[in-house]
Amino acid sequence: MRRMIGPSLVGVFGVVILITLGLWQLQRMAWKEAKLAAITAMLVDAPVALPAQVSAEADRYRGVTLAGAYTGEVALKLDSLQDFGPGKRVIAVFATPDGRRVLVDRGIWLDGTAAAPKTPHAATVVGNLDWPQEADSYTPPPDPKSGLWFARDVPAMAKALGAEPTLIVARDATGDGITAVPLDTSAIPNNHWQYAMTWFSLAAVWFVMTGFLLWRIRQQTAKAG
Repeated sequence: MRRMIGPSLVGVFGVVILITLGLWQLQRMAWKEAKLAAITAMLVDAPVALPAQVSAEADRYRGVTLAGAYTGEVALKLDSLQDFGPGKRVIAVFATPDGRRVLVDRGIWLDGTAAAPKTPHAATVVGNLDWPQEADSYTPPPDPKSGLWFARDVPAMAKALGAEPTLIVARDATGDGITAVPLDTSAIPNNHWQYAMTWFSLAAVWFVMTGFLLWRIRQQTAKAG
């Protein structure tokens, strides 16, 4: 019996740890679902006037509206639209009457279609604030020949265009042949259910293996006796 104490303790300890990890993932799943529901609500809430000061942490996904004009200054990022093909995402400078210069993600200018993203004109924008985390240490700088960007790097684009690092993703089409790509939650992962099932499966395997080991020890003890 003494030979079974150690394996039994290891087995129980392992099963408890794995089940605990699975339960923690279920808690994370509930938290993520609540967060996604809150974001979804913000994406369709009635827009408010663009605050004088915005925060990437507090105001991300907030619906805003502002009047002013596109200046004709743009940054074009290589992109594509599912079911439609490749194109260029248009990040345009938008000037307000009080002198602010912000960035508006107008959507994608699909290859092969006519568009006039650099035409200045007055407009009213309704959209959601966003600070996408697309750029990392491996993202190349804009192509020196074409000027095309490879990520929506809000601070870098704002600096290049002389605007404040505030990006508004248009909810609806803004015209000029550009296809709007409003924000949604499809790009926010929620894999906690799969993680939980993995931990629970490992707990079941650990339990079965422990039971098999104890059975082998018992058989060997019986033969030795």
